[in-house]
Amino acid sequence: MTSATSQQLRIRTDSGSDETGRAADELRSLFGWLRHEDALRGRVHVEHAPISPGEMGGGLDALVVAIGPGGVGAAAVGALVGALATWFQHRRSDLRITLTSESGRTVEVDGKRVDVPVLVEVVERLLADGEASGDEEGTAQ
Repeated sequence: MTSATSQQLRIRTDSGSDETGRAADELRSLFGWLRHEDALRGRVHVEHAPISPGEMGGGLDALVVAIGPGGVGAAAVGALVGALATWFQHRRSDLRITLTSESGRTVEVDGKRVDVPVLVEVVERLLADGEASGDEEGTAQ
């Protein structure tokens, strides 16, 4: 990683099915998984959707992972990628996640074919300084 400052990465899930609440359940599962990674401890937080009229509270919308600079950031990225790859192995194959950097650049990861070296490269590129914002063209499959 080349960043000198801390960055945040947002993770959203898409279950690929019409089951109401399944994406939020998967996000809760991922949150529990990531909280147990030493390098990510205290770096993962939940983000709730805005409260709509008539609702008692906003639903779970995303996870936010704080990635530190230098070696700390590299360790956090490595832990995040390893945890994601292992977590995907325990999920149904129709699951997808979207990773979004602070600049708004996004990449989608399909649970059917998680290639760990490609995922590492994509996450590092997503967080790298000096690149124009916009959507990533590839997916980590």
